[in-house]
Amino acid sequence: MGSGVTAFVSGGSGALGQAIVRVLARDGCSVAYSYKEHREAAERLEAELTTSGFNVRPYSLDVVDASASVSLVQQIEAELGPVDILVNNAGVAQVMPFALIEERDWDLVMDVNVKGMFLVTKAFARGMIRRKRGSIVNIGSLAGMRMLEVPVHYAAAKSAVVGYTMALARELGRYNIRVNAAVPGMLDGGVSINVPARLQDKYKDYCALSRAGTCEEAAEVVAFLAGGRSSYINAQAIVIDGGI
Repeated sequence: MGSGVTAFVSGGSGALGQAIVRVLARDGCSVAYSYKEHREAAERLEAELTTSGFNVRPYSLDVVDASASVSLVQQIEAELGPVDILVNNAGVAQVMPFALIEERDWDLVMDVNVKGMFLVTKAFARGMIRRKRGSIVNIGSLAGMRMLEVPVHYAAAKSAVVGYTMALARELGRYNIRVNAAVPGMLDGGVSINVPARLQDKYKDYCALSRAGTCEEAAEVVAFLAGGRSSYINAQAIVIDGGI
């Protein structure tokens, strides 16, 4: 991607978010990333990468706070420059059977994974539209694309990511803004740490590579979709599952 490109990654303090920040920084981007609760992890990542000479900066953000996203865009663009890459990675998962899901659980998962993605995108896309350039990568999940034993509210939210991606790509294409989704399967260290061992073993049995992926492998795909090497890839949901 080269120097002079600024990226923003929501949910940058989690395992996948940190991997995405590292790869984008390695590829030459100045990287802003958000955290909500895990400030210490976000600051450790900043210390690690700035010591190595990379330009990264963490910011506190609740993705369901619309005004906070608008304010954050202004702050990042004043400090790091115009944001041309947006990675919507912030998310939440709950492992529970359908019968135990309460309305508040449904609302939480939908709000963070879907509404938060919408609000953050709306805030950052305004500048991309003015500049007529940009790349957006939304993080989905295999849970939203395959018949798996997963929580239904999480599957519904991640399924929404794909429809959102395709519709937004169609609308923003006229402004030279690409929108794609990266759709990981089970990843070591990601949200899959909450998956029961028997389901992890079943996944590996059905996976052609017989293993879980890594956050670093998924992050490489995200960086590819975000950058110029994928300049004619648009409105796609790229599955990263080892072959299910």
